[in-house]
Amino acid sequence: MIKAKNLYAALSIVIAVLFLIPAGGCKKDDEPARETSYILKVQDVLGVTGTATFIETSITESTITLKLNGAPSGTHPAALYMNTVAEGGAIEIELNPVDASGTSTTSINYLTYNQLIAYDGFIKVLKSSSEPNVILAQGDIGGNVITDTNVTYTLENIGDFGVSGTTMFEKRENGNTLVTLNLAGTIAGEVYPATINLSSVATIGGGPVTKTLNSVNGTTGKSYTNIRELDAGMNISYDNWLVYNGYINIYQTAAEFDNIISQGNIGSNVD
Repeated sequence: MIKAKNLYAALSIVIAVLFLIPAGGCKKDDEPARETSYILKVQDVLGVTGTATFIETSITESTITLKLNGAPSGTHPAALYMNTVAEGGAIEIELNPVDASGTSTTSINYLTYNQLIAYDGFIKVLKSSSEPNVILAQGDIGGNVITDTNVTYTLENIGDFGVSGTTMFEKRENGNTLVTLNLAGTIAGEVYPATINLSSVATIGGGPVTKTLNSVNGTTGKSYTNIRELDAGMNISYDNWLVYNGYINIYQTAAEFDNIISQGNIGSNVD
């Protein structure tokens, strides 16, 4: 009889403890809100910097807060867009405009916090609704954030054009790749096509083009291309590029696509 009473008492304690443990997935009222911040970089108006912060306010609702420093007076339209800054994209969410204090706060209830911090998108703030082509600040968010993982390759001058530089492959959180071409010796106002080709620079006759890159702006010497897939539609990740059998060509003009002025091996072709 005593053993039965002791067993009953022990079971009662276990049951009481179980009731005190919160159910998995439930957010307690005293738990701090989760939040993630992203940098908004200056674009067309010098001196403007900012951040976009995603704050989890409940299991189904989040808040997007924008803060700009150095913005001109007035209100500034803002939105969350699909894709990356390098690609551009359609508006996914119209955000409340940045006001005179440099702040915007928007509540979101159809994308959860977890969905937002993995989202394939970017945020852009415009100078005004009457000047939609003037961008104050913008930045990639969610899965498009650039990690610290990257590799840089050399692009050598070909012929007498005096154009050389580097190409950097950067890994995004979602495994996609941002390719940045940075050239010296380009001419302001000119545009220089660029491609990734199969095989190496030593290939007789050259290898076929597998990925067309955004052309280099001759004024800045730069080009930015987000890569998810090859021109033929095959998906390719950052890790694939590290062992890729390829090289990069820079061309003089679109009209003289065969006139290579700079090139360099990438991936498995680099010692």
